[in-house]
Amino acid sequence: MYEPRTTGPVRVALVGATGLVGQRVIAIASAGDEVRILGIARREAPLPPGARMEMFVAAPERWGEVLDAVRPRALICALGTTWKKAGRDEVAFRAVDHDLVLATAEAAKRAGVPNMVLVSAAGADPRAKSFYMRVKGETEQALTRIGFKRLDILRPGLLRGERTGDLRLAERLGILAAPLIDPLLSGSWERYRSIEASLVAEAALGLALRRAGGRFTHDNEAMRRAAREWRRVRETGEGG
Repeated sequence: MYEPRTTGPVRVALVGATGLVGQRVIAIASAGDEVRILGIARREAPLPPGARMEMFVAAPERWGEVLDAVRPRALICALGTTWKKAGRDEVAFRAVDHDLVLATAEAAKRAGVPNMVLVSAAGADPRAKSFYMRVKGETEQALTRIGFKRLDILRPGLLRGERTGDLRLAERLGILAAPLIDPLLSGSWERYRSIEASLVAEAALGLALRRAGGRFTHDNEAMRRAAREWRRVRETGEGG
């Protein structure tokens, strides 16, 4: 079940607006009137063409004040850095992908936000040997303890889509090879198949409006189903 429409669009906060999924969330939400995105960021950044949203720029320690003031129905968290951007420093990486995510979630919970959607990664596991996957898994685990009415964790494989001002050579090569590699990934490896960032964004928007409580984890296929349901709701005008 979706959040019923009242007057005007449902207010959804977004952190991580400059990333690939965050940019798609803004563009997709701006194309309709179901959701009004309230972006929260540390600094001003270019927005997608035609973006219809509000952007609040504040230091992370003041994001709680913003959330308390705007009182969104849900929080979509697409925060995340890369090993390269973090200077290959474990502390710097954890500061964003773990500490900042949790601090934002805790601030949202204090502000009375009932729903949270986290964009994580396929293979996230607190027991993983990979530092990246271990941090992602620890973050998911810690979020569960915060106590949102509904928590949706998205675990996409390799994200496909055009990034602006963020050259990632290894990722670009992976995207180019995806049509050949994806069919070879089966069984437990299937979760690492590539997926369009737009589908992840559609799933995030749709799930942010769900009313049923609980904790839910979504792989690529589950996100495709959620994205189809989001498009159906937009086309029929049902829900909100």
